[in-house]
Amino acid sequence: MSSGQGKTKHWILDFAPSEPREVDPLMGWTSSSDTQSQVRLKFDSKEQALDYAKEHGIEAIVTEPHKRSPNIRPRGYAENFAVDRKGAWTH
Repeated sequence: MSSGQGKTKHWILDFAPSEPREVDPLMGWTSSSDTQSQVRLKFDSKEQALDYAKEHGIEAIVTEPHKRSPNIRPRGYAENFAVDRKGAWTH
């Protein structure tokens, strides 16, 4: 699996659910009458997101993004089978 950086340059404001989801006994689907849990707002900066939350009286909890390790180097698929591979090949 590759971990790219596409679509990671913005801040997201998700609303916390105000009521728990319920399981439909017949179909097994989960549902909720809370429409705010479907709303996801995107902002260009953390300050814009916090200003919007403050302006609309929304309690905001900021989760900072994790920093990527600078030691990641691009590799090719063939390097998995290189004779000078440091670790043993396992599945």
